[in-house]
Amino acid sequence: MAVKIEKSTIIGDILDVAPQAAPLFFAIGMHCLGCPSSRGETVAEACMVHGIEVDPFLTQLNHFLEAYEANEAEKQ
Repeated sequence: MAVKIEKSTIIGDILDVAPQAAPLFFAIGMHCLGCPSSRGETVAEACMVHGIEVDPFLTQLNHFLEAYEANEAEKQ
């Protein structure tokens, strides 16, 4: 089962376990994924700073990760 991302999940932790999620962050203007701040920033904090509604973004992110994992499982 895919990792469940929550508002309190640290962006750096997400990228450690699911680097394929980076384009979703880039698409909403979070271009500083490699900076030290993002390594310790929660999804909720990052969304607030970038003017993004956190709940729709979390839904999109979790659906993406579930679909990615299902696709990878089908390849095996």
